Amino acid sequence: MSNDGVNAGRRRFLVAATSVVGAAGAVGAAVPFVGSWFPSAKAKAAGAPVRVNIGKIQPGQQLVAEWRGQPVFIVRRTDEILGGLEKVEAEVADPQSEESVQPEYVDPKTRSIKPELLVLVGLCTHLGCSPSFRPEVAPADLGANWQGGYFCPCHGSKYDMAGRVYKSQPAPLNLPVPPHSYETDDVLIIGVDQENA
Repeated sequence: MSNDGVNAGRRRFLVAATSVVGAAGAVGAAVPFVGSWFPSAKAKAAGAPVRVNIGKIQPGQQLVAEWRGQPVFIVRRTDEILGGLEKVEAEVADPQSEESVQPEYVDPKTRSIKPELLVLVGLCTHLGCSPSFRPEVAPADLGANWQGGYFCPCHGSKYDMAGRVYKSQPAPLNLPVPPHSYETDDVLIIGVDQENA
């Protein structure tokens, strides 16, 4: 065999160019593959657990997180707020939360794992509006017996500071309590049951 007419420089160039294009193709194929190892925003919205730093929530304040595309209300309740739950027990439709959507490991009255921390899905059980946080006691527009809670501006449903719906409201059920657990005193995990934490 004769190498007459073969340009060695051109051959090296073609081999190098083919190698570069092949390597770029391999990287291009690997990037989506590696990216598929991490959950997408859609997958997170479908139910991936959410970690929330609750260490900075002051007593009486609310923080709103998002889980599965829904608002989750997290309230640090005071002793006064917890005492107000007893005062309205006869006025709420389901005081023991027997009809409510909530994990079995939460206390049925305080509707929480830790009495001072309330965790609720912030959607009215009537038509899905987001209730307003109304922690003040006895405001003029909600009456002298109001001990703080949630008021739905869409159709007027009222909930106490445990998310329990008052009697004779458009909303049929208490606000749902999502599955949740505590990783530490300052980190709440929404979407992971306390029993599985």
